[in-house]
Amino acid sequence: MSNSATTPKTHTTRRVRTPSFVCELPLRATGRTLRAVLVRLDVGRQIYNACLQTALARLRTLRASPEWAKARALPRHTDKQRARRARAFARARKRYGLTEYALQRVALKHFRRSGWMGNHLGTHEVQKIGTRAYLAASRILVGHARSARFKGRGQFHSPEGKSNATGIRWRGDHVEWRGLVFPAVIDRKDPVVEHALKKRVKYVRIVLRRVRSAPRVYTQLVCQGRPCRKPKHRTGRGHVGLDLGPSTIAVAAPGTALLSRFCEPVVRDHRQIRVVQRHRNRQRRANNPDNYLPDGRVKRGVTRWHTSRRERTVRDRLADLFRRERAHRKTLHGQLANEILRMGSTIHLEKTSMRSLQRTFGRSVSVRAPGMFVQILRRKAESAGGQVIDIPAHVAKLSQICHGFCHGCGAIQKKPLHQRVHVCACGVEMQRDLYSAFLAAHTDAGGVLHAGRARRAWPGAEPLLRAAWSQAVQPARGRSVPSTFGRPPACRSQSGSLAAEGIANAEARGGNTPGEAAVVLLRTPRL
Repeated sequence: MSNSATTPKTHTTRRVRTPSFVCELPLRATGRTLRAVLVRLDVGRQIYNACLQTALARLRTLRASPEWAKARALPRHTDKQRARRARAFARARKRYGLTEYALQRVALKHFRRSGWMGNHLGTHEVQKIGTRAYLAASRILVGHARSARFKGRGQFHSPEGKSNATGIRWRGDHVEWRGLVFPAVIDRKDPVVEHALKKRVKYVRIVLRRVRSAPRVYTQLVCQGRPCRKPKHRTGRGHVGLDLGPSTIAVAAPGTALLSRFCEPVVRDHRQIRVVQRHRNRQRRANNPDNYLPDGRVKRGVTRWHTSRRERTVRDRLADLFRRERAHRKTLHGQLANEILRMGSTIHLEKTSMRSLQRTFGRSVSVRAPGMFVQILRRKAESAGGQVIDIPAHVAKLSQICHGFCHGCGAIQKKPLHQRVHVCACGVEMQRDLYSAFLAAHTDAGGVLHAGRARRAWPGAEPLLRAAWSQAVQPARGRSVPSTFGRPPACRSQSGSLAAEGIANAEARGGNTPGEAAVVLLRTPRL
């Protein structure tokens, strides 16, 4: 008998998940290296499209299989039933080849079948491309997306490796990728960059962007650990209630209240994008008159589009405007998230379906991106040791309920969207979003409102909420006030009059110290 038969089997240790963060650095690329990167990205695009086509075919077969139908019919009321249902889904996926490792094998099959792709990409980059195709198909399978897009020429921008040992590697101050060397532009005075360079690099990602129609190469280092937090971004204590709408945001915390427009500077800058879009549409119609019907609609079927040099110039300008808009919106989202975290570390947010907001307020949601803001807020809160608690809207009913803190009425009244002021017979009268944010701060994850705690906090919070409401609708700001803010009962035109009155009332009721209340109510939010 051989020795292998008597030796006990050794079980591999389970991989431990560690926190990660991303540090992005610009790279210096010459004309030769830049051309090589463009060729490699096009190779990755072809592999991705081939994997995605296979994944979508397997997805259709899986959905029509009896195993998938049986798994969907299983009950899911208890934890044991949900676990059994998940195992049934996993078995069906594995049988029909819709798993991450199966699609990685498909990507390697296409990669090895062609004899020339091995000169541009490595096996690790190809496997991660297969993972991307699997994730795109998996989003469709679980209902998070309706379809997946194939990548056109020039639309594949970011290959990545699996580790920092082979493939795309970070070596101190530069990136190495199969014979190409990209020196990094490192700002040694930036504490965020210095903090990231001291951490272990898990894997490296290459990102290609076009800045003013010129390609630029960046690297994203996925480092192990927690990201650096600047001293000015301190984290407060306590519970914060947040009510986020498609165009407004309301925040209520101990000693703090805020009501303002959400991402308003991006909306104002978006007007230039609309002008350029109309310009390009006129150029496209003039260059392709045979592709349009007499009523202005595009003809159905396969058509050939001609693009002039001037139209390509306008197209590049439009792409650069969208890039600047994304960067500006991301900066504003980060500033607002840091502002909210200074108020408290535990943030209570009413869970809202972003898909329903897109159907109802599509244009506003596409420009302001409230879903992306929630992701940034959640990531920053977890990094700072806090958390974002999702409150089920159908259970809490924060916009409909009234806990009359003087009389204890507890009435529930359904309000239409155009009714922006919460008025109850018990005497409570407050702006709808601010009142919902106040109630959210005293609601747990199950949607249960702690009425006693909210009743004790109401006398000190009411003047702060009313002062924030009056500040939001002040006509001295020089811009029209949105109708979603409503009108307070006694809106004065002088700047700061009601704010000072709210501070005095809060001090009289023991809400805050004079200095703290003045800083909270009289500062202008950075939106």
